[in-house]
Amino acid sequence: MDPARTPGIFLHQYAGLPHGAAFEHWRERAVGPCGLDIGPTHGDNIDCRLQISVVDNIALAIPEGASAQYSRTQSHLADGSDDLVLIAAHAGLVRVGQNGHSVELAPAQMVLVDMSVTGTVGHTEADRFTTIRMPRRALLDIRPRAEDKLSQVLLDGAVAETIFRYHALAANHAPHLDAVGQRLTAQHMVDLVGLLLGTDAENANRARGRGQAAARFDLMRADVMAALGRNDLCLSEVATRSGLSPRQAQRLFEQAGTTFTEFVLEQRLLHARKLLADPRARARKISDIAHSSGFADLSYFNRAFRKRFGATPSELREA
Repeated sequence: MDPARTPGIFLHQYAGLPHGAAFEHWRERAVGPCGLDIGPTHGDNIDCRLQISVVDNIALAIPEGASAQYSRTQSHLADGSDDLVLIAAHAGLVRVGQNGHSVELAPAQMVLVDMSVTGTVGHTEADRFTTIRMPRRALLDIRPRAEDKLSQVLLDGAVAETIFRYHALAANHAPHLDAVGQRLTAQHMVDLVGLLLGTDAENANRARGRGQAAARFDLMRADVMAALGRNDLCLSEVATRSGLSPRQAQRLFEQAGTTFTEFVLEQRLLHARKLLADPRARARKISDIAHSSGFADLSYFNRAFRKRFGATPSELREA
């Protein structure tokens, strides 16, 4: 899928001096609607590529490039936005300013900032970050004292890792979902942020059961889809990547009405059927398609395919 052509995903790129007609046009389209201004992190030039993915009521940003600093100034506060933003450092040393206070984030550290006050954050080629912007009320519903954590460096290994991975998955795929799917994804993301901030027992149990579990299940499914061609794919490997034991991971699959083995088999068969029906793959041998779909045994592939679709791979291709 091409992110640039997906409704809900906006790509903005600029390289040059921070003035002139081209810059003003880009600034109005890229950061103006976000209530931000932009300038160079260092030197005189801006070099920026910004992806913003809108998923229901949250916005996921992935800024890249050699020099760009985003700022929320006094003049921007008139828009009345009081959203909260989680900034997560991926590399280097990310400097975040908020209402005269500044923090430095090392990789895997995060900070919650407030859109109702002034602030800055910048990136270079070495210093990289992502952000999650969410309505204040949505986060306060799961973490009523979230504002107590503003401008504090946050780090929670398991939850932070889930946030990092779920952000990457949601930013590129969630805008393709229907309205219900997007709403659930946004809620799961807010639940994860609530867990990162720490919450009372009742809300923590709700966030774990509703948000963290769902996010981890989505991540495991994405890991399976990315590795369908490997015939050594196993539950323990997929579970470990999501910070779960094999039994915990199996339980999540069971709660979804399947098992890990059944899910993998179904996705491999669907992948093989898609290739068999693709005119561009007409010249590929059926054995090659079976192997590339993760089947080491061709006879088992043929039996499983016929049982699932009521026809052999050869018959489906001819039809």
